[in-house]
Amino acid sequence: MSDAARPRTWLHAPRAGAPCTVIAEVAQSHDGSLGMAHAFIDAAARAGADAIKFQTHIASAESTPSEPWRKRFSSQDATRLDYWRRMEFPEAAWHELRKHAEERDLLFLSSPFSPEAVELLARVGVAGWKVASGELGNHAMLDQMADTGLPILLSTGMSGDAEIEASVERVRARGVPLAVLQCTSMYPCPPEWVGLDLIPAFRERFGCAVGLSDHSGTIYPGLAAATLGSEVLEVHLALSREMFGPDVVVSLTPGELRQLVNGVRFIERMRASPHRKADLPESVTSLRAIFTKSVVAARDLPAGTTLAAGDLSAKKPGSGIPSNELPALVGRRLRRAVAADVLLHPDDLE
Repeated sequence: MSDAARPRTWLHAPRAGAPCTVIAEVAQSHDGSLGMAHAFIDAAARAGADAIKFQTHIASAESTPSEPWRKRFSSQDATRLDYWRRMEFPEAAWHELRKHAEERDLLFLSSPFSPEAVELLARVGVAGWKVASGELGNHAMLDQMADTGLPILLSTGMSGDAEIEASVERVRARGVPLAVLQCTSMYPCPPEWVGLDLIPAFRERFGCAVGLSDHSGTIYPGLAAATLGSEVLEVHLALSREMFGPDVVVSLTPGELRQLVNGVRFIERMRASPHRKADLPESVTSLRAIFTKSVVAARDLPAGTTLAAGDLSAKKPGSGIPSNELPALVGRRLRRAVAADVLLHPDDLE
């Protein structure tokens, strides 16, 4: 790894008040265009994301002509293998993308899909490894990534409990920073399959950072995950809803990503500021005199009046005798005359 590509530390064990790392996932939405890939970096930075993530495919190292399509969305590529060839970037291009991301203060991430892709990205320099759902059980490649000592994010979208646990233990054995991400590999993912309950369950089970890799195409699961204290949140990004490609339907637009980031930071501030009602600031407690009510004369009352319930009323402001004391004033005598709608004070009473 070059000195220029030296990553900053960013993934920590769970701790109160730790910020959530928001990752903008490009996946294949650049459609093989290097210029479009650079545009995604700028869009993610403007939206306030912490990281940009790509996928690094080397077709000859990961696929065969018999690989089926997840979704056939275009006749441009005869086979899935042809599609992966078109999605490839040369190593020099990956260096450009990493440099651009760092210039925009974004962590640079990419999911490798072959040992050769791991080697390429190690030379380019990444801030960590995002292990795609389909690669979670690829232990040889997982070991290869863990041996770099960089943080690892495990996506669990296609795995059961046993496979997740085995992969977690392999990463832990090397002592590298780890996050386990709840993910459901449905495109788009409906609300009932987001699986928010698994986020705290993973934290309790594995004692590591946790988060959500979301395919809903909305901001709602991400906001909910933030309220659970997620350390990592990954969402797909599309430059607009009019873009072409299979991932647009599961993506956020830049404006939606900005809204999500703002919401996450708002939630973090709320979670970091517990308080009791007794701790309310003076700016709040001073409003009591405006919004609460006091006992007032319901009509003009001469001095010496023995107060009856009909002589009194409760009206704003609340700077006099509190309204809840009105029953206790019935039967008391006035020391001096009080006009209608004038707040009653203790000195007015014998």
